Amino acid sequence: MARILVVDDDQGMRDYLEIMLSREGYDVNTVPGGKKALTLCRKRKFDLVITDLKMPGMDGVDLLKSLKEVSPETMTILITGYASGETAVAAMKEGAYDYLEKNFEPDDLKKLVRDALRKKVTGEEDAQFMKDVKSAVSFGRMTGKSRGMLKVYSLVKKTAETAANVLILGESGTGKELVARAIHENSSRNDGPFVIINCGGIPENLLESELFGYMKGSFTGAYSDKAGLFEVAHGGTIFLDEIGELSPFLQVKLLRVVQEKIFRRVGGARDISVDVRIISATNKNLEERVKNGDFREDLFYRLNVIPVEVPPLRERKEDIPLLVDYFIEKYSREYNKEIKKMSPYAMGLLTEYPFRGNVRELENIIERSVALETTNIILPENLEVIAAGGVAFPSADYIEIPEEGIDLNEEVAKFERDLMKKALKKTGGSKTKAAKLLSVSIDSLRYRLEKQE
Repeated sequence: MARILVVDDDQGMRDYLEIMLSREGYDVNTVPGGKKALTLCRKRKFDLVITDLKMPGMDGVDLLKSLKEVSPETMTILITGYASGETAVAAMKEGAYDYLEKNFEPDDLKKLVRDALRKKVTGEEDAQFMKDVKSAVSFGRMTGKSRGMLKVYSLVKKTAETAANVLILGESGTGKELVARAIHENSSRNDGPFVIINCGGIPENLLESELFGYMKGSFTGAYSDKAGLFEVAHGGTIFLDEIGELSPFLQVKLLRVVQEKIFRRVGGARDISVDVRIISATNKNLEERVKNGDFREDLFYRLNVIPVEVPPLRERKEDIPLLVDYFIEKYSREYNKEIKKMSPYAMGLLTEYPFRGNVRELENIIERSVALETTNIILPENLEVIAAGGVAFPSADYIEIPEEGIDLNEEVAKFERDLMKKALKKTGGSKTKAAKLLSVSIDSLRYRLEKQE
């Protein structure tokens, strides 16, 4: 039961609000002025304070400012008798939730109270969740503690608690499937199936039968009835990856499933009902495709009830060391190796790399490095990290200098040797082409190679 404190110097208004709000099921207290309200708030926590703006002694604005110090989590609604509401607007800038003029309709106040209390609960849940995940490095099967990923975690949690359709947006390789899995696994449907289909990887005629199933004899090779993936996903979640690749024909058929939760198998005459949550994903700009007439607007809005945008890896570089550690552990087990970490020098290369393929590309690099490494630490020479225009240079922030110091000339020579080896490998051993890649003359390259021998 929410606790509400009514503050007004008008006895009639206090009684009126107390009766109205008590009938709505709230625990209501009333006081005639700001100072008494503040004293009471120090003794007891209130979810909401409804206060008159103009009162003798401490007015509503002064009460609001003091409440922020005494009970910052308490929501505040102001009631003003002044039509302009200028002072009330100023009070809202101080943190008031909203205000009403004194000639308000009862339903308007009731709605405002409900909205304010709902926002308080939601805000507290979000704050607690963000507090919990800030010290974490993973959520579901996702890894990262950057601000962008914490936002994704928070949105996944809230989204999972609803039945709404979700559209996951992000570049290829960002982990959209992991987000979809996290939504499913944290939802009330987590005991049901999680079915995945790539809409861009299957020809249209086959995709239709995969999604909706078919009846025996409906086409050559249909020797028996077959359930489609929507039927398989009944009671659970279906994840439609690369939804932007759907043909206009299949967009129409999908729209019916989204709107009515019914469809027909290929060659079938009977409607089949399903209880399925639909999560879609795309690396395309669907709004642009809608404008161009390539994607149905009604389907877009049906799928895009809750959008979740996954940031690219280049925008969350602080997550790279966490992901590296995760993939090293994963592939060390898979390849039966004892690799524990990556050298700071190699980590510097990775943090400067643009990762156009995002997390998927990073995983591929680490898997290859683990497979090739012969020591218990991944060294730069086993990192094939080539950026546009040459090799990504390491950041000095990731180069550790031990107490005994380092040999700068040796480190620089080692880095130079690695660059030349990679350039020659990329050019198939051609020194002329390698010199062009490294922006040095052929004579300079030959001299440097001879010096390294």
